[in-house]
Amino acid sequence: MRALSALRRPSRRALLLDLALWAFLSFFVLMKGDPNDGVSWPLVVAGVVSLGAGVLLHRVAPLVSLTIVVVCSALRSPELFTQSYTVAMCVFAFLAGRGDARVRPAVLVFAGYGAAGLALSLTYDDKLWVWFAQLTSLLLQVVVPWLIGRYVRRYAQLVANGWELAERMEREQQAVADRERLRERSRIAGDMHDSLGHDLSLIAVRAAALEVSRALPRAEQEAAGELRRAAADATARLRDIVGVLRADGEPAPTTPAYETVPELVERAAASGLTVELTESGGELTPPPPVARAVHRVAQEALTNATKHSPGAPVRVLLARDEKARAVTVRVTNSPSPAPSSPGTASGGTGLVGLDERVRLAGGTLTHGPTGDGGFEVTARLPLAGTPRPLPPRAPVAATELSRARSHVRRGLVQAIVAPTVVVAVLGSLMLVYQEYGASRSVLTPDQFDRVKLGRQRAALEALLPDHPLDGPPPGIGPEPAGADDCTYFRTDRYKLTPVYRLCFTNNTLTSKALTDDVPNEEERAPQWRGAALDMRLRRMGATSHEAPA
Repeated sequence: MRALSALRRPSRRALLLDLALWAFLSFFVLMKGDPNDGVSWPLVVAGVVSLGAGVLLHRVAPLVSLTIVVVCSALRSPELFTQSYTVAMCVFAFLAGRGDARVRPAVLVFAGYGAAGLALSLTYDDKLWVWFAQLTSLLLQVVVPWLIGRYVRRYAQLVANGWELAERMEREQQAVADRERLRERSRIAGDMHDSLGHDLSLIAVRAAALEVSRALPRAEQEAAGELRRAAADATARLRDIVGVLRADGEPAPTTPAYETVPELVERAAASGLTVELTESGGELTPPPPVARAVHRVAQEALTNATKHSPGAPVRVLLARDEKARAVTVRVTNSPSPAPSSPGTASGGTGLVGLDERVRLAGGTLTHGPTGDGGFEVTARLPLAGTPRPLPPRAPVAATELSRARSHVRRGLVQAIVAPTVVVAVLGSLMLVYQEYGASRSVLTPDQFDRVKLGRQRAALEALLPDHPLDGPPPGIGPEPAGADDCTYFRTDRYKLTPVYRLCFTNNTLTSKALTDDVPNEEERAPQWRGAALDMRLRRMGATSHEAPA
């Protein structure tokens, strides 16, 4: 539908550009459309209409436009090298490479061109040479412009990615500032909660004890009561301040302070979660930072299991290694028997924050799917609790920019290396074929002597080589008068001249001769007597036999 809408409602600028392109490409067809040159006007009109169809489709189906032009060129010349459509083939190939990022359809279409060219070349006498010319034309007029178009597209993508990454870096800087502000809020809230809240609670408890103590006078008991109420009010005000300093939208903690993993599992089971706890190892007592990190890992893993795999059983392993002085907690949930609700999508930051907490406690965190479709979270924390250094990580913008540059460089290498490799392969194949043809086009002196004048062409086919030369080599003298057709054979596979020439009239051999390069006028003048004598000797000998008139 998108392609049809683009075809039906082109913009005015696109329409003007398409009309200009059509006029430009049609100019070459009209210039070579002289009827005196063997081209009829209906063919010219058909070519102009075909170019119009190609221009109309090049934005939505560039490979179809290219195929139309290739077919028009093949109808004019089997070698696909025509002055009427060469420019059009290059232009549409470039537009196909620039407009479509996919590679496989273009490769399949180019392979189809080669296969169709091979089928077309089989209808000609010089089959392999025609196909080689077709492949060379396709390489120079289609493949190379297509690769150049892909390189231009990659370069434009690199520029666009550069601007996009610059905008993303600005947003990341703003996000870093916001995270620092929220981190500072959380740090202040945590400090106030951990220090002042605990101290105020102790003050309130001790003041309450003094308030009910009978050893104190009445006035001191009332003072202790006022102190207790003041401490309680201060604790309430601290709770309100901590709520303000907490990150936006973050709820107040509802879990008991310094809760252990067994207590966490027991509370989760009481809420309806199918959870099983397995403990192993000795009685190790981790320091508070490590214990809180272990508790946080188990809590986050149980929360994720409840959210993303409702109803699935969960297994919690708490292993204490006295020898290694480390604690390992592993939470594994089975696949969910029921799909999760649509409103339980994860923000993707829980495991990231959990990894940071485990790193600050000196441990390592691993997580990922299990073989049966479940999920597993494992944390191993040493009792020393020394924070691990943050691993170096390249910025996202720099990584994506490097990847885009790598794509552009790869496209440039393809645009240079691919045609070079194709030309080298085709050249090697043609050299092999030429060597094979040269070895099969040698006529030995014995075979030449057995060829008798007056015999029919069909009777001589068994004596002659399979691959005669395509025509007379350069410099060979004129063919005998009255001959319908002359065939040339090598005398040596490594030399083009001299050659044996067999001429037929009405499919009857009427002349056979050993011919060599004809000397130019400067060489012929002082040697005319020797040439005449040599011609007489040849006619008297076995090297030249002319049929009697």
